[in-house]
Amino acid sequence: MSNLRRQVQTVLYTILAIIALAGTVHAQQTGPVTGLPMPRFVSVGSAPVNVRVGPGTNYDIAWIFVRPNVPVEIVQEFDTWRKIRDVDGAEGWVHQSLVVGARTALVTPWTRDGRTALLSEQDSQAAVRAWLTPGLLIQLQSCTGSYCAVALDHTDAEGNTRHYSGYVAQNAIWGAYEGEVFD
Repeated sequence: MSNLRRQVQTVLYTILAIIALAGTVHAQQTGPVTGLPMPRFVSVGSAPVNVRVGPGTNYDIAWIFVRPNVPVEIVQEFDTWRKIRDVDGAEGWVHQSLVVGARTALVTPWTRDGRTALLSEQDSQAAVRAWLTPGLLIQLQSCTGSYCAVALDHTDAEGNTRHYSGYVAQNAIWGAYEGEVFD
């Protein structure tokens, strides 16, 4: 009987350890200040934006974003400061008021040549509406886990602006996680 009791205790302790570990893993996946998922993509709201080496204005400026609406990942939270990571993997701190939830992405920033199709539908065989170049900034409207609905405005050399919208393969952008779904 005591052997059975030890086996039951072992099983119960194992279950309790798994539950405790699951709670720890969940806690590590949400921000301690906002309770939002971490890491998560947001965009730099305006420009210029000072990115600092620590969470506060008394820390040195590491670099400056000179382009608005660039996608960044929030990887840590401290009070009103957010540690961000850019497309190149550089990390620094910005005040929470300098990032916005509006989602943007960069088209295939990991390649220098090549192009990505802006499709009319969520299908690799769909008609191509435009060819997008690496590093092009696009607005994300939603993602299904495979494709993202996107929009962008392009101004040509003569100053004419054209609006484009369609779908891009989710694995061809930096600004949404693989398999991430959102509206």
